[in-house]
Parts: sequence; C-alpha cells; structure tokens
Amino acid sequence: MKQPSLYIFSGLPGSGKSTLAKQLARHYQAAYMRIDTIEQGIRDLCNFNVQGEGYRLAYRIAYDNLKQGISVVSDSCNPIELTRKEWIGVAIEAGAFFVNIEVVCSNIEEHRRRVETRSSEINNLQLPTWQNVIDREYHEWDMDRIVIDTFNLNEKCAFNHLLKSLSIIEKQNLTTY
Repeated sequence: MKQPSLYIFSGLPGSGKSTLAKQLARHYQAAYMRIDTIEQGIRDLCNFNVQGEGYRLAYRIAYDNLKQGISVVSDSCNPIELTRKEWIGVAIEAGAFFVNIEVVCSNIEEHRRRVETRSSEINNLQLPTWQNVIDREYHEWDMDRIVIDTFNLNEKCAFNHLLKSLSIIEKQNLTTY
C-alpha cells in the first residue's frame, strides 16, 4: 500500500486556500476536511461557541483516514504554531507523508476585495470581515512549506504551480515538507 499523504493547507481567509485544497483533493482522490464545515456543524448541532474543538475533531478524522491508507487534504487557516505542529503530529503518528502548503494573496487591495465580495458555501457560516482578517492572530512560519501566492494567478495557474511544487518534493523522495 502506498504511503498516504496529509496535505496541510494554511492561510488567511480569502487567500484562495479552499479553492486549491478542493482541487487537490479531487486530483489525488483524497479525503477533504474543511475546518469551517466541521466548526459550523458543531455550532449548528450543539449551539455553543466553538474554540479548538473543530481542529481536535478534524485531527481524529484525518488520523482515521490516514491509517486506512487514504490521503487527506486539510483546509484551515492553521494560523498558529500549535495547530501546525498538531497537524504534523497526526501525520507522524499515522505513518503518513505530510506537506505544509501556505496560500497567500500578497496584494492587500486584491485580498480585501476577495474577502468583501465572497459568499459562503457553508450554510449558516458567518464569513469574517476584512477587519477580522487583518486582526487575526497569524504566526510567522519557522518550518518548510510550499508557498502559493494567488495574486495575479488564475485558479488554473495557481493549481499548476502547486502541482509542480509537489512534484519536485516527490522527486526528491522527501517524507516530510
């Protein structure tokens, strides 16, 4: 059985990470896990303020899939060092390959336009405002990752850039990135 992979997407709302994560999940026929969906499901079913519960539940579901040999694409802001390390811990514990993928939009005006004009695909999910996005805690990275800057790239070009970056890692036969 081929070693499963955990593709750990990170980035601020409106950067384009969900678009790329969904495309990658389809491309690799991997399980797709979006923290927004999990957290909104918890809110709808349990009617309480969700903090880290969505991530903790996602870690368990990802682990179960990885142990079954099913690759997983995780789609979340993944904004702090703690959550980044926890995702890596899930992959290591499951014996899976992992790669960190940070999606950014380097142009502030374009990023703001995306945040202010997008609509939610998730019932009842209240999308963040631009002020929420710029106020969000987001730690600097201190580990290797693929960075995809979606500014000035259409979806197809951004996805092709991601696939090319993943191909380079696979050719180097790395087990983590």
